[in-house]
Amino acid sequence: MPERNTEFGKYGARGIKGHEAVARQLDVLAGFIVTPVSAWRGLQARLHYLTRTDRARAAARAAGLTVTDRTLRAWLKGTRRPSRVNLDRIEQAYRTVRRHNVARHLLARLNRDGRGTRVEFHPLNQSQVDRPRQRVVSYRSLNVRHWDRIVEAWAHDDDVALDDVWVDDAAADLGSEWGQYEYVTNIGFAA
Repeated sequence: MPERNTEFGKYGARGIKGHEAVARQLDVLAGFIVTPVSAWRGLQARLHYLTRTDRARAAARAAGLTVTDRTLRAWLKGTRRPSRVNLDRIEQAYRTVRRHNVARHLLARLNRDGRGTRVEFHPLNQSQVDRPRQRVVSYRSLNVRHWDRIVEAWAHDDDVALDDVWVDDAAADLGSEWGQYEYVTNIGFAA
C-alpha cells in the first residue's frame, strides 16, 4: 500500500501505530480491573469475574483457563496460590472475556445510531528529528461512523485485522494525508 512506513524512526521520530493507540483507548473504555493479577485483590476480582456464572466459566475455559473446578475453588478460598504461568492465563482469559462482554455495548456507544464518534489524531513526535528532515504534520480530527469491524477486531485481539480495518475504515477518511497518521503519539475518543 502506498505511503506505508517501512523504516519508521530512522531519523528519530517517535510514536506508535494508529491501531495500537485505538486498542489502548478501547481497553480504557472497557474498564479493566486496575489492581494487578499478582496482588491478592486483583486475583480475586478476576477469578470472581470469570467464575460467577456457568456462562462466565464456559467463556473462561474457551479463552484458555483450563484448570479443574477444584483448583479454582482453592484459588478463590486462598488455600493455594496460582503459579506465574497460571496468573498469566488468568489475566489473558479475563481480558478476552471482558472484551467480548463489553464489545456490544461499546459498539452501540461508538456508533451512536449512525452519528459516529469524533476521533482526534495527535501527530507523531518529531522532537528528535533534525530540522531539515522534519515534516509538517498537524493535529487532525474526524468523525468515524462505522466502528463494527474495528471493535470486532479489537474484541478478538487480532492486531493484523485491527491495523487493516483502522487504515481502511478510519484513517482513509483523512484523505491523501492518511499515511502521515500511520504512526501517532495518541488517538483520542470517548464513548
